[in-house]
Amino acid sequence: MKRTIFNNQLLPWLLLAPQLAITFIFFLWPAGQAIKQSFLREDAFGINTSFVGLDNFTALLDSPEYLNSLQVTAVFAVLVTALSMGLSLLLAIAVDRMIRSTRVYTTLLVWPYAVAPAVAGILWWFIFNPTIGIMPYLLDVIGYDWDHISSKTDAMILVVIASAWKQISYNFLFFVAGLQAIPASMREAAAIDGAGPVRRFFDITLPLLSPTTFFLLVVNIVYAMFDTFGVIDATTEGGPAQATNIMVYKVYFDGFVGQNIGSSAAQSVVLMLLVITLTVIQFRWVEKKVEY
Repeated sequence: MKRTIFNNQLLPWLLLAPQLAITFIFFLWPAGQAIKQSFLREDAFGINTSFVGLDNFTALLDSPEYLNSLQVTAVFAVLVTALSMGLSLLLAIAVDRMIRSTRVYTTLLVWPYAVAPAVAGILWWFIFNPTIGIMPYLLDVIGYDWDHISSKTDAMILVVIASAWKQISYNFLFFVAGLQAIPASMREAAAIDGAGPVRRFFDITLPLLSPTTFFLLVVNIVYAMFDTFGVIDATTEGGPAQATNIMVYKVYFDGFVGQNIGSSAAQSVVLMLLVITLTVIQFRWVEKKVEY
């Protein structure tokens, strides 16, 4: 393994300085400010500030709106993760079995990942718009009256589809890489022994894909909890009746619309702790796999 040796001890720090500055300015400093604000209560103009300790956190536990947001976030994260990972795994298996045109299909499937979440939300909002969308028209043919503006179920379905569609490309790349890393001789040997495609998938392919699957599981849960803000804001804005008001959107709404800075900061700290917990779990899983 080649190692790079710097004759000047200052040069490595100069090369790291831009990334360190970005990390400090856009992550460490805002995170520190959020932790500080979570212990304070101030008016909308930031003139009067008082220390309240853990009152902002205890108020969250007593808030029906926040508890509803927790429940909505859990349901939303599970649905988005299951749908995006399930479809991407099916597409990856289909591409892995192809001999020709593999690169063409891979390129086409990766394109949606370049779409911003807000743009993806607007795209699916137009598709499911009760007035001008094509999907409500098709659903009306089979007798289903689609209306995500007033129906909680329809609104959740809309944001789940839009969010999962955005993430399928990312999962697809990892699943394809994981499938291509599995020795073909193992599946061929199982086929010679009489194992069918389904048996080979569950006994050979899926167990060998478990590290990739667990990694994507954590990434998709974090994605559903954070990166789907643009989708929610562009489609339902947390409605109807807070049916799609996930935690990250409630942080924005309480802080920027409701001007309740202390509560918004406390909610962001809770979100940050959840992500740190998921990251630690993922790190420990990878560490155990490496040791094994």
